[in-house]
Amino acid sequence: MPPNPLSPATGIGYQSLMRWTIPNTLTLLRLLAAPGVAVMFLYFHRPWADWFALALFVGAAITDWFDGYLARLWKQESKFGAMMDPIADKAMVLIAIMVITGYNGMNPWLILPATVIMFREVFVSGLREFLGAKAGLLKVTKLAKWKTTAQMVAIATLFLGTGLEYQMGVAMQGMTPEQYAEAVSQGLADPIRACGRQDCASYANMVGLVLIWIAAALTAVTGWEYFTKALPHLKDEP
Repeated sequence: MPPNPLSPATGIGYQSLMRWTIPNTLTLLRLLAAPGVAVMFLYFHRPWADWFALALFVGAAITDWFDGYLARLWKQESKFGAMMDPIADKAMVLIAIMVITGYNGMNPWLILPATVIMFREVFVSGLREFLGAKAGLLKVTKLAKWKTTAQMVAIATLFLGTGLEYQMGVAMQGMTPEQYAEAVSQGLADPIRACGRQDCASYANMVGLVLIWIAAALTAVTGWEYFTKALPHLKDEP
């Protein structure tokens, strides 16, 4: 009976499917952190949930740069890392966007770019699955890497904005800005730290929305690039 190629005794067992290198471990941790962002809102009250989700997301986003850099530096590039890296990125972005749109009161100015991002990620994943062995045609480009960076910076900024906005709402306790200002002047309410003439939450949300629209534009452009590359292989034979 021939030996089982997946048996540890063969020397190429399960370990050959994935080497537990530091880059691969960072990629796997980033994948696990993706649902963790949503889980923060199950186990912690706001705004702590916002801060923990923000810290987890930023920490995971940083590993996105380090795992690729270390893999190239130490010559530890692997098929497992090449497969899991884009999956971890997409999981992080899509889950975080879902959470943010929910806690932002379904803001249409956020929903539209979020829809573009989610549609593109699903569309490109479908293209790669359809192409199968030819999926190498859709290699990650430099613009696609910038797209991912823009998405992560935008999402982190929006997480900051949602946390600050919640804190502001708790401090105001249903008062109008005028009533709140009067209560603060009388020492009846806690003051909110301002950023110039506006509260910090407004600035964070405004910057986050601008960044998410930029990310959506880059996302749409890269999606179109991948589609045009795949188009010749989508035509029926005459």
